[in-house]
Amino acid sequence: MDFNKLERVFRDLALQAGARIMEIYSSESFDVRVKSDQSPVTEADEAADAIISVGLREAFPDITLVTEEQSASHDLTAGTFLIVDPLDGTKEFVNRRGDFTVNIALVQNGVPTRGVVYAPARGRMFYTDATGQSVEEAAPFGSTPSTTSRLSVSSPDNTSLMVVASKSHRDAATDDYIARYAVKDMKSAGSSLKFCLIATGEADLYPRLGRTMEWDTAAGQAVLTGAGGSVVRFDDHSPLVYGKDGYENPFFIAYAPGVELRATSE
Repeated sequence: MDFNKLERVFRDLALQAGARIMEIYSSESFDVRVKSDQSPVTEADEAADAIISVGLREAFPDITLVTEEQSASHDLTAGTFLIVDPLDGTKEFVNRRGDFTVNIALVQNGVPTRGVVYAPARGRMFYTDATGQSVEEAAPFGSTPSTTSRLSVSSPDNTSLMVVASKSHRDAATDDYIARYAVKDMKSAGSSLKFCLIATGEADLYPRLGRTMEWDTAAGQAVLTGAGGSVVRFDDHSPLVYGKDGYENPFFIAYAPGVELRATSE
């Protein structure tokens, strides 16, 4: 695998998709439909998916590609595959809240090893470089990367943790679990930005007790891992792995090592 090429292609395609998404986001109106799983999809999801899919197939024709909008026909028996959520946080997009992201990742042997998370409305872009180290690139984003800063998770204080939780999917079970920690403050964020806030040290812990799919989490997990963080299953604290039947994740916990994880049941 040419990881220098992978870094360049991931970044370029995320920027191209983000630019198209923002064109639609800035328009007076856009089409919104409901898919069979009752989740929303917009013309921005489909336009970004087309840009990324064409680019990845051209650059890496021999690697299996899975995207949220084209998942049904793929068999993930391959040990290595690309996985894409062209617009994570569609509800945030539809409600014009800005916390939506473009996500592209490489999975190897069940582990997301490289990824990019781009939040075009927030002007923030996070990705793994060719070595696997995660960085945040300073805006504005041009054809040549601007200054990047290496990302590193916090050294958590378990008597005063910063927790990040979903904007659109917060529930009583999540609040009950968070209550088992000594929390200094809470942040709300949409989409895969929650992983990135832990990667930058802006948060320590993100529990997710709700339905997610592999394309929702792979790029964010790659960025968090490249910054020294971890993602584990909620039930037994074993690593969250990829290539599962149906692409559906179990509940999980993303965190900075040093956080003393609490039992998942009392």
